[in-house]
Amino acid sequence: MTTEVTDSVAIPRRHLRLLSYNVQVGISSSRPLHYVTNMWKHLLPAGCRFNNLDRIASVLQGFDIVALQELDAGSHRTGFVNMTQYLAEHADFPFWYHQVNRAYGKMAQHGNGLLSRYRPAEVNEHRLPGMIPGRGGVMARFGNRENSLVVLLFHLSLGKRARQRQLDYITEIANSHRYVILMGDLNCEPGSNEMRSLFENTSLCEPECELKTFPSWRPLKNFDHILVSQGLSVQSCHVMHHAYSDHLPVAMDIALPDELLLAI
Repeated sequence: MTTEVTDSVAIPRRHLRLLSYNVQVGISSSRPLHYVTNMWKHLLPAGCRFNNLDRIASVLQGFDIVALQELDAGSHRTGFVNMTQYLAEHADFPFWYHQVNRAYGKMAQHGNGLLSRYRPAEVNEHRLPGMIPGRGGVMARFGNRENSLVVLLFHLSLGKRARQRQLDYITEIANSHRYVILMGDLNCEPGSNEMRSLFENTSLCEPECELKTFPSWRPLKNFDHILVSQGLSVQSCHVMHHAYSDHLPVAMDIALPDELLLAI
């Protein structure tokens, strides 16, 4: 996590601009064939990866808190460049945090990244339950403990049974705080049994509209989510049509209650 402070960080906002984006390790995908032709980029360095990351960084610049999935913390395939740090610097975010979920030595350091224009009071990593290890998330708390906003970033498993256990784990975290934002690639849609269980057992609100984000060239599935608890008012929410990954980013603007205005 960086510690630099800029003037913009100290100014409280009535609104927060949020973005969640699975960036597929910086690989641009705009058709099914790219899963084959770009497979080598998951293992080997590619100069075009950073051209694509620059395009992604330009998208991120308009937001306050960004949750990123499928990044590398610096390994052979990225030329030992931490992708979270790279995007934070190129999109002018003063605070960033990278969580490694799967470490394969020098070959790959796969994980999640959180970018913020506000200094978090606390950042914790979480390891999610599952038969196959390697899923996890980040919890960032903004403000004081009496009036705080908790941002959760997670990337869930492909299997339904594992996802249910992971969402049960997330439910416990969400129920420990009043104001919560959950962002990430949850690999399931709002109408799934596991998501309905999340909505029934937490104060997180079910989205009012379906935002299809996967695959980016023909979106059919709503796998990428920004969910907020009651008390956080959604002003707008939409999918951004930038084919810089096999997922599309989802964006949201929320209004903060008065007690959070000076806490963030």
